[in-house]
Amino acid sequence: MDIALVVLALLLVLLVVAVIYAWRWVRMRRHGGVSVALRWQPDRDRSGWHLGIGRYQGEEFVWYRVWSLRIAPDRVFRRDDLEIADRREPIGTESYAVPAGSTVLRCESGRQEAIEIAMGPGALTGFLSWLESAPPGRRIPRS
Repeated sequence: MDIALVVLALLLVLLVVAVIYAWRWVRMRRHGGVSVALRWQPDRDRSGWHLGIGRYQGEEFVWYRVWSLRIAPDRVFRRDDLEIADRREPIGTESYAVPAGSTVLRCESGRQEAIEIAMGPGALTGFLSWLESAPPGRRIPRS
């Protein structure tokens, strides 16, 4: 009987964790989040893609990993630090690891390592618009 209670408790904990992940995913998507795959240190052979949700917060693009319990973003990119170095289509098995119809952008920054961001057509349009709306070095006056 004690083993059955332990198993039931473990199943309940797993169910609660699954519900928290689902709730977090839906909440972020409804509040302007877009599906984005991110890969840091893309020049390394074993660098893999990580799925997540990206959101725009003023001058920052914040990225939350899907399978993470962190409340804070896993990565934060400032608009004036990002520069697109290259654009390409997913190669080989990458197309299975990134959102459907993705374009891969290689971004470089003076402060952080190079990253690759993969996003679908709609998210890509929004990202490029956000990135180009205030070019590096130009500040928008606040009233």
